Amino acid sequence: MLKLLLERWRQGRRTIAFPPREPALPPRFRGRPEPAPGAPPADLGLSLFAPEEPVAFGPGYAMASRTRDGLRADERALATALDERSRRVFGRSLRLRSVSAGSCNGCEAELVATGNVVFDLARFGVQFVASPRHADAVVVTGAVSRNMQLALEKTIDAMPSPKWVIAVGACAISGGPFRGSPEVLDGVPAGIAVDLYVPGCPPHPLTIVDGLLRLLGRIDGDVSAAAPPRG
Repeated sequence: MLKLLLERWRQGRRTIAFPPREPALPPRFRGRPEPAPGAPPADLGLSLFAPEEPVAFGPGYAMASRTRDGLRADERALATALDERSRRVFGRSLRLRSVSAGSCNGCEAELVATGNVVFDLARFGVQFVASPRHADAVVVTGAVSRNMQLALEKTIDAMPSPKWVIAVGACAISGGPFRGSPEVLDGVPAGIAVDLYVPGCPPHPLTIVDGLLRLLGRIDGDVSAAAPPRG
């Protein structure tokens, strides 16, 4: 135990200073895709962020949007904050219930990573809970298989109002690589209103954290304008 404590002391602070400072990104980071000359406009909700796509991947990690159209090149718009009344209800906290609705578990792995020592989502008052009755929002991952549709609907029904729905990953937004399969609904069904779309296959933890903080009004515009994190 003493050796472990000494090693942690030697490593120092490992949590990134985001926000207010821009994070350092690895050279192989695949951020916001931009189409190659002559290629159709990039739709972030459809992109699998694969090297085979006719796009160039930039360093932009901020990609989440409040609307589906906000992920399309012609109307691209970063997520905006919830209305002031909703934010007053939340205060400085947000409780999330995760529903894996036919996922490969790639998005879940990145959601788990948001809670590690590097990203430390809990320092912003955002935590995952076990019961939908304790949740403010449901985080949906996966293409939403027909077998999971009822479970997803019951989870949302069990949440107290006000409540929000967050679609994380290409599968939850558009069906991802399973789009068009008769066994999936191509993402969150049309009858369920989505309040935040987080693109990626899977999304990087920074994309997830950035989207959630924008939803809470903790980031508005450039990261440099954000309030310092708690903790």
